Amino acid sequence: MADWKVIEGGITAPKGFKSSGITAGLKPSNAPDLALIWSETEAIASGVFTTSEVRAACVDYCRQRLQDKASARAILCNAGQANAATGEQGWQDALDSASALAKELNIDANSILLASTGVIGQRIKMDAMLNAIPQLVSELSEDGGEATAKAIVTTDLVTKSIALETMIDGRPVRIGGIAKGSGMIHPNMATMLGFITCDGLVSTQLWQQMLKRAADKSFNQITVDGDTSTNDSLIALANGQSRTPAITSLDENGQKLEAMLTEVCQYLAKAIARDGEGATCLIEVEVTGASTEASARQIAKTIVGSSLVKSAIFGRDPNWGRIAAAAGRAGVPFKQEDLMIKLGDFLLMEKGQPLNFDRTSASNYLKQAAAGEYLKNDTVLISVSVGDGSSSGKAWGCDLSYDYVKINAEYTT
Repeated sequence: MADWKVIEGGITAPKGFKSSGITAGLKPSNAPDLALIWSETEAIASGVFTTSEVRAACVDYCRQRLQDKASARAILCNAGQANAATGEQGWQDALDSASALAKELNIDANSILLASTGVIGQRIKMDAMLNAIPQLVSELSEDGGEATAKAIVTTDLVTKSIALETMIDGRPVRIGGIAKGSGMIHPNMATMLGFITCDGLVSTQLWQQMLKRAADKSFNQITVDGDTSTNDSLIALANGQSRTPAITSLDENGQKLEAMLTEVCQYLAKAIARDGEGATCLIEVEVTGASTEASARQIAKTIVGSSLVKSAIFGRDPNWGRIAAAAGRAGVPFKQEDLMIKLGDFLLMEKGQPLNFDRTSASNYLKQAAAGEYLKNDTVLISVSVGDGSSSGKAWGCDLSYDYVKINAEYTT
C-alpha cells in the first residue's frame, strides 16, 4: 500500500515554492505561454534531458549549468518557440533570458534553469518575453500551480499536475509536479517537459540518481509516435524546507522518497500518453516473467510503440498477432512457447499458441465481439508473460487515430 496521499497544490504544494504563468504574447493564440517556478532558497537541482543530437539551446544551457553547479532557484519556461536549431543567436537568447530574470529576481543568473517548447527552428520572441518578465515575477504565488501548468502546454488538451505527501521522521514531505506533452513523445531521456519540486532534504548525487531511475520507469516508458523531441527535459528541485533530516542513502527514508518521486513521474507520464495527439485511449502494457527489469521494460515499450498495435486498438480489433510480433522484435530473447498475452481479462494466447475465438460458448474462451467492446474503454491493459523470470516492467502509450495525422499535417500551416 502506498505510503503517501494526494494533496492539492501541484508544483507549489511543497514548502518554499511559488510559481506563475502568464500570457506574454509568445503564441499567436493569445494563450498563456510563459511560466516561472521559484524556490525561496537555493535548491538541489537535477535533470534528465533528450538524447537527441539536435538539441534546443535550453537543453545545452541546463546541462552546462547543472554540471557547473547542481543547484538552482528558478526555472523559466516559454511556450510557442522551441529555440532549437537557432544557432548562436538562439544560445544568446537563452543567456539573455536568464540574465533578465536574474535581475528581476535579484539572484545569480547561474541559479536559473531554462526550458522551451514550440516550433523547432523558431527563436523565442525576445521582446515579448523580456517585457513580460516583471509581470511574471510579480504574479509568483503559492497558489500559482494551475496557471503555471497551463502556461507550458502546446498541443495538449489538458494540463498535467499532481502533488503527494508522506511522513518522514514525523514531519510531512511533499513532492509536486507538472508536465506537458502530447506529440513528438518518445523520450529517450535520455516535445515533453516535466518539472518536479520537493521540500525534502536530499544529497545532490542521490537526488540525481533518484530522478534518473524514476525517469527510466516513467517518462522513458511512454511513447505516442516514436519521435524524440529536441527539447525533452525533466528538472527536479529539492529545497529542504520540510526541515527533515538529510537523506543521503537509500535507507528507509530514501526508499520512501524515491518511491513517491517515481509515483509522481509515472502519473505525469501516463497523463502525457493519454493526452497523445488524436488519442482516444491510454494503453498500458505490463510484461512479466522476464530475466531483468530492463528487458521487461524494453518489450513493453516495443509493444506499446508499435504502429500496428496502436492502429488495431483504435480500430477495436483484438489483434493478438500484432502484439506477439512486437514482443518478438523487441531484441529480448525468450522462448516462443512461453508467450502469454491477455487483453484486459481476455486471454488471447497461451503457451505460444493463440486461443480460438468462440462466439457461442459462455466459457472462459475469448469472444471476439466482447474483446472488441473492451477496446472502447478509456484505458486498455495488455498483459504479456515471456517466461518464469522474476522481473516485470510497464510502458504506456495511446492508440493511433486519423486525427493524429491531421493534427501534425496542419501543425505549422
